[in-house]
Amino acid sequence: MSKRILFIVTIFMYEVKRKEEALARAGVLLDVKNWPPFCPIIHHDIANEIPSYLHRMLYVAFATFLGLILCLFWNVIAVSTASIKGSGVRIWFLAVIYCIIGIPGAYLLWYRPLYRACRKDSAFKFGWFFMFYVIHIGFCIYASVAPPIIYDGLSFSGFVSALRTMSDSALVGIFYFVGFGLFCVESLLSIWVIQRVYRYFRGSGKTAEAKRNAARGGGMAAPEISL
Repeated sequence: MSKRILFIVTIFMYEVKRKEEALARAGVLLDVKNWPPFCPIIHHDIANEIPSYLHRMLYVAFATFLGLILCLFWNVIAVSTASIKGSGVRIWFLAVIYCIIGIPGAYLLWYRPLYRACRKDSAFKFGWFFMFYVIHIGFCIYASVAPPIIYDGLSFSGFVSALRTMSDSALVGIFYFVGFGLFCVESLLSIWVIQRVYRYFRGSGKTAEAKRNAARGGGMAAPEISL
C-alpha cells in the first residue's frame, strides 16, 4: 500500500514539474514561494527575474522592506520597556498593531508592486508603488519624530518620545533613541530608493505611457459622463 502511495505522489510531482517547465518555456511567469529559504512565504528572485541594471535599486528597496520590519519589531521592544516602566498598556497595543498591519501592508502595497513593475516593466505598477511608497516615507519620518499626538507619541520610538522617556528611565530612553536611529536610516534609504525609481521611470519613458493610459481611461469615461 505504501509503495502505491509513493508511486502516485511521484507521478503527481513529475506532472507538476512538467507543467511548470512548459509554462516557463511559454514565457509565463510563476510566483513560486521561495523566500526565506527556511520557510518560504513569498516569491523573490531578483538575480534571475530582474534585469541586471535594476539589481542595485531593487536590492536596496528590498533592504528598506527588511529595514521596516526591523524598525517595527524594535519599536515593539522599546514600547514594551516603556509600558513595563509604567507608561500603560495602550501604547504597547498600538505598537503591536503597527507591526501586524505595517509588515504585510508594506509588502503588498509597495514592495511587491515595485518587484512586478521591474519584472514586467509595467507603468501602472510603478504608479501604484509611488503612491504607497510616499506614504511609507511619511510614516517613517513621523515615527522618527514621534510628536506627542497619539498617546503622547510614546507608541513610536522617535526623537521626542526618547527625550521624554530619558527623564523617567535611562534604559527606556536608550531603547527609544535606538528606535529613533533606525527610523532615521530607514527614511534616508527610502528617499534614495524613490529617487532612483523615479529617475528610471522618467528615463525609460514610462511617464509618457502612464499619461497615455490615464488619457485613454478618461476618454472611455467621457461618454459615460455625457449620458
